[in-house]
Amino acid sequence: MTDAPEVPEKIKRPQQVYTLLVEVGRNPGDGLPDKCTGAGLLCYATGVDEAEAVRETVALLKTAEMAPLDVTGYGTLEERLADGEEIGEEERALMARALAENSIVIADMTPFFD
Repeated sequence: MTDAPEVPEKIKRPQQVYTLLVEVGRNPGDGLPDKCTGAGLLCYATGVDEAEAVRETVALLKTAEMAPLDVTGYGTLEERLADGEEIGEEERALMARALAENSIVIADMTPFFD
């Protein structure tokens, strides 16, 4: 009987919530206000790492007919607190919702006008 090589168990990494600021341009049917040139979307997105959270957010926005141009990551709640940020209860509740639903929450949309 031959011994098969042991396959290491995959370690399941927990989902975390990342704060992302996504700049979007215009696209037909994007739902942005008339005459704006784009918008900034503050999002709370889940992922096992920030790269996954960014990929999932960009993919979701594209399915919503939006045109993501740039994403800036601000880290997890713990990282932001370690940087000295004050994070209010409303923002924490939105992060908790994103984690509980394993989803992306768009917390704020700021349209850009020329």
